Amino acid sequence: MGDQRRGLAYGFAAYGLWGLFPLYWPLLEPAGALEILAHRMVWSLAVVTLLLLVLRRWAWLGELRRQPRRLALVALAATLVSVNWGMYIWGVNSGHVVETALGYFINPLVTIGLGVLVLHERLRPAQWAAVGVGAAAVVVLTVGYGRLPWIALTLAFSFGVYGLVKKKIAMGGLESLAAETSVQFVPALVFLLVLGARGHATFTGHGPGHASLLALSGLVTAVPLVCFGMSANRLPLSTIGLMQYLAPVFQFLIGVLHFHERMPAERWAGFLLVWTALVLLTWDALRAARRGRAALARASAGRPRPPQAAALPGAAGGPPADASA
Repeated sequence: MGDQRRGLAYGFAAYGLWGLFPLYWPLLEPAGALEILAHRMVWSLAVVTLLLLVLRRWAWLGELRRQPRRLALVALAATLVSVNWGMYIWGVNSGHVVETALGYFINPLVTIGLGVLVLHERLRPAQWAAVGVGAAAVVVLTVGYGRLPWIALTLAFSFGVYGLVKKKIAMGGLESLAAETSVQFVPALVFLLVLGARGHATFTGHGPGHASLLALSGLVTAVPLVCFGMSANRLPLSTIGLMQYLAPVFQFLIGVLHFHERMPAERWAGFLLVWTALVLLTWDALRAARRGRAALARASAGRPRPPQAAALPGAAGGPPADASA
């Protein structure tokens, strides 16, 4: 139980920090979105390299260098996450916090759609219903905004495809971030140097406080990722799936209550449809997990137990907890 409580604490810390991002990025102004993005890439690599040095986790690097296809996937993942980060920073700092939150509400529906189109997965009826309700929500929101909610859709699709690519790469969170920011590092550094040479950089011209906040973007990126890794090692996937909605909920509330963004009736209607789709998905996922556990229990009950099983470590309480985090 103590391990599960720690997992919940780490999970709340991860998704809580991600949910508070809309309060952080405006602090980095007058830097523009591209300058903030470049600093985030550069300082993220610095922080994650330091963490890997402390943890002595370098074995993956040699293996990755010998796998060109995997390296190409890492480069693709780095491109997708760059689009996602850049769009999110620009969206928040240009007064579209609610729409950025919408992107992460829509993301599970996009992920399901990619599973059908790319991985040829078969959907259960409730999942089809959720996708249909989500599509209706996009139509309603398009009417409400007077345009396609392209910020939300860009965030949802870039992160959805990023998740699909990450699934194929199959690397740990810290290692993956290190590989991706290594790809981003040189273009980001060149951009910052050119920006500085033209006199448009804000890093050195707005005091040590501004420079510190830009440098802190690396830590802000890495800390919730580390917390998420510690949480994922301690909690069931169904719990993690439910907790993922905390971040966009916080972002939505910040947009409405702190930044006072307008929410006319049509937008409320669109968001209610999105939330209805997510309730359907959550209910279906919990029901599927419950059935899976019941089937496993029935199979275990019908299987004869080896005479020596009771003496094995963890035989009575399942496999020992992963202590790698």
